Amino acid sequence: MQPQFALSRVGRLHSKTAWTILAVLSVLALVVVPVLYWVVPPDSPFHMPGWMVTLAGRFLCLALVALALDLIWGYTGILSLGHGVFFAMGGYVMGAHLTRIAYADGGLPNFLQWLDYSDWPWYWAGFDSFLFTLVMIGLVPGVLAFIFGFLAFRSRVRGVYFAIITQALTFGGMHLFFRTETGFGGDTGLTDFDSLLGFELGTPGFRLGLFLASAVVLILAYLLCRWIVTSKLGRVLTAIRDAESRLRFTGYDPLRYKLFVWVVSAVLCGIAGALYVPQTGVINPSEMAPPASIEMAIWVALGGRGTLVGAIMGAGIVNVVKTWATSAYPDLWLFILGGIFIGVTLFLPKGVAGLMRRRKGGEA
Repeated sequence: MQPQFALSRVGRLHSKTAWTILAVLSVLALVVVPVLYWVVPPDSPFHMPGWMVTLAGRFLCLALVALALDLIWGYTGILSLGHGVFFAMGGYVMGAHLTRIAYADGGLPNFLQWLDYSDWPWYWAGFDSFLFTLVMIGLVPGVLAFIFGFLAFRSRVRGVYFAIITQALTFGGMHLFFRTETGFGGDTGLTDFDSLLGFELGTPGFRLGLFLASAVVLILAYLLCRWIVTSKLGRVLTAIRDAESRLRFTGYDPLRYKLFVWVVSAVLCGIAGALYVPQTGVINPSEMAPPASIEMAIWVALGGRGTLVGAIMGAGIVNVVKTWATSAYPDLWLFILGGIFIGVTLFLPKGVAGLMRRRKGGEA
């Protein structure tokens, strides 16, 4: 009975139509893109160039961040304007591993030599191991989120006040890592990576591997989030969003539920950051800048809160526009982003996903 129950539970995550759409998109990412990049000849108009594969991989990582933020904001009603710090923590963990591998034959990075270190500091210990790095990718943002969340939720900090202190969290993290004395490269950050797991970064095969890893992780994370929000736990999270005080009067303790989903969201962001860094070749404190976290919230608002799919769409739309605008009109990007936010607030309060649902309902 247990396997049958599990299968029926998975089947209830989506309608047959939604499962079909998810399967088609998965095939596009896991089959079509590799064929267009690896099999189709470079002189063919259907060939997908390497830079496009890398760019798509980055977008998938950012979509994972939007998914994590929608889980905590869209379904639990907790607006975080500091998720950039969790994204950056995962990135710095992966960057530390890549840096240790780059200097495996001896020597130290320049920023540690400037601090008069003759050997790796104690907090760099273990990052030469990939397994240790995998554990720390989830542990570092998870522990940070647990400590911060426990103190905030136990004090019943909510609403705009919680959003403000999350901004303070990422702002403090940014300034901490900007300091050269912190030992993580200061304002330059960590860069000059050359290999991972014995494979050279930037080679066609590894470029495709990172894209596929990002796609698989995003699909699995989406299914995990969907599992959470369609379960009994998801109904409790929705109750916290809609009427936390009433939920508390019925005997539930919102602290445990909020803390759980907050940590899960942070860990997903850390994983996204770890996948993002090998595809960009650098991690620096600017990823923790408050505007970066605000931009993440705009992704979710544009796509549609409380939909998961909408958050992924919003991240894709904004980052495609950003890629174009920052190359064509770099001085206007912030104005464009502000215009998107104002337009969503005034005309698309439920985002793109809400608009699609409304049009579908109208046609029906």
